[in-house]
Amino acid sequence: MDGLERQMEVLSIKHKEKWIKHYSSSHKILLVGEGDFSFAANMGKAFGSAINMVATSLYSKETMMLKYSKAATNLRELEDLGCLVMHEVDAHTMSKHPLLNQKLFDRIVFNFPATALKRSESNIRQIEKHQRLVKGFLGSAHDMLEVNGEIHVTHKTTEPYSKWEIERLAEDAGLRLAEKVRFKKADYPGFSNKRGSGPRADQTFSAGNSCTFKFSRKIT
Repeated sequence: MDGLERQMEVLSIKHKEKWIKHYSSSHKILLVGEGDFSFAANMGKAFGSAINMVATSLYSKETMMLKYSKAATNLRELEDLGCLVMHEVDAHTMSKHPLLNQKLFDRIVFNFPATALKRSESNIRQIEKHQRLVKGFLGSAHDMLEVNGEIHVTHKTTEPYSKWEIERLAEDAGLRLAEKVRFKKADYPGFSNKRGSGPRADQTFSAGNSCTFKFSRKIT
């Protein structure tokens, strides 16, 4: 085998498509509202590269380090894998962000979206706050999709979470439900879903009875 053939074989192996559940290493992926970036790090390690990934957080890097004990480790891994990591990105206005406004994605993912808890999860005012977050995200993400792209929202389906009416919010944003599949945390080894606010921000919570809602643009 000459030098050129060896180089081509190495490139072929390096760029061989890999899958983790719904996501391919060939997809251009935007991850929104990452907690400690463990979901992004899990995906990047599974692919062996994160050059097609953008991972964002609402918080500053400094706040992330204070909130989450594994954030520094996950961020280092993502940077080593070539991921574009962005802090202080608002899900409502991300389509206008100077580093994102010219990008389109095959998959836009928001796992367990939620605002800071000020009241009980069953309180109507708290539910409305959560709904505003999701509605704003879906509207912004709609404008960032490739032609055959999908927006994935993973969310609990039992009460009071079912009262968020995720599918109706998507319909209002010009999206249609393509598929709804059960979410299994075990499919993403290393992913640690976080509470994200309050004194227990770094603690995980049960992801049972959750589904990933896959939305695409409405066919006109």
